[in-house]
Amino acid sequence: MRRIPPLWLLLFGVALVFANSLRAATESNAPIRFAIFGLAHDHAAGFIPRAKDRPDIQLAGIIEPRADLLSRYASRFHLDRSLFYSSLDELLAKTNIQAVATFTSTFDHRRVVEMCAAKGLHVMMEKPLAVNMKEARAIQAAAKKGGIQVIVNYETTWYPANQAAYALVHQQHALGDLRKIVVHDGHRGPKEIGCSEAFLEWLTDPVLNGGGALTDFGCYGADLVTWLMEGQRPTSVFAVTQHIKPEIYPKVEDEATIVLTYPKAQAILQASWNWPIDRKDMEIYCKSGQVLVPNSTTLRVHKPNSAETQTTPEPLTGAQADPLSYLAAVARDEMKPTGLSSLAVNMVVTEILDAAKESANAGKRIEIH
Repeated sequence: MRRIPPLWLLLFGVALVFANSLRAATESNAPIRFAIFGLAHDHAAGFIPRAKDRPDIQLAGIIEPRADLLSRYASRFHLDRSLFYSSLDELLAKTNIQAVATFTSTFDHRRVVEMCAAKGLHVMMEKPLAVNMKEARAIQAAAKKGGIQVIVNYETTWYPANQAAYALVHQQHALGDLRKIVVHDGHRGPKEIGCSEAFLEWLTDPVLNGGGALTDFGCYGADLVTWLMEGQRPTSVFAVTQHIKPEIYPKVEDEATIVLTYPKAQAILQASWNWPIDRKDMEIYCKSGQVLVPNSTTLRVHKPNSAETQTTPEPLTGAQADPLSYLAAVARDEMKPTGLSSLAVNMVVTEILDAAKESANAGKRIEIH
């Protein structure tokens, strides 16, 4: 005959299960603590106010050794000086975090990922992934060894219209096979629009940025096209670059056009620091229709023998709503980075940019094997 445990033991077991469940629920609802690593990239100014008063994510520290940047950001955003640290080790000695959002030069992305991977910290970086394939492969290896996720943040990832266009092509299959994609990105130039001196120091350096307009804005198009092509690598890359404003940007190109060839499609990436109007827009032409994305919230669809329709897609929600929500979901292990933000797609992006630079320098098409 099986012996029945005493009542107190049964009650203790129930209480223990309840306590563990409560603790797990509390931990899952606790905000993800993250640090900002570097302030040399002006996009950091967008992250700091967005992280304020959010229940899902908490800014626990800012790592920046430069006193001028520290003072500027502390003054601008009324930040307590106790939030600033000179190194990752100093921060981790005083507090705990689960992720890092880095705003260094592109050249420093490898260094940051390698440091964070050794500590088991997930990393979100501002686009592009790396200055070249050598650095990209080192980032990939460090992430794999450390078991961390790497997220590449592009403004265009969070455009409802871009996501709606992808769904129209790949989920609804409403327009047939892809034939041509044209992406326009850029502005009047980083100096012309008032970027900070700290940002310009590396953004206009061919080593620290990997190039000029070609990398700064060519990466947007390469990311969108690789995503729309379902991760496929192009068969060839041809690029033309120009120094239209050498008196302002003596070291790097300010104009670039990149043509990508696929077995049954082409893509044209127009990256420029010479547009009269800021732009990040896209045209997608398919076998049986086209979709134009003139801005972040507008979709224009035109099929043969029908009038063009214009719609406003619903705002993105949940983890897809913005980069901070995405970072929190990844750090909480609720999802792995995919598509536009993923390391896999951005390895292809880096390969495209490398080939584009080689093509522009050599004046010939580069075959991708």
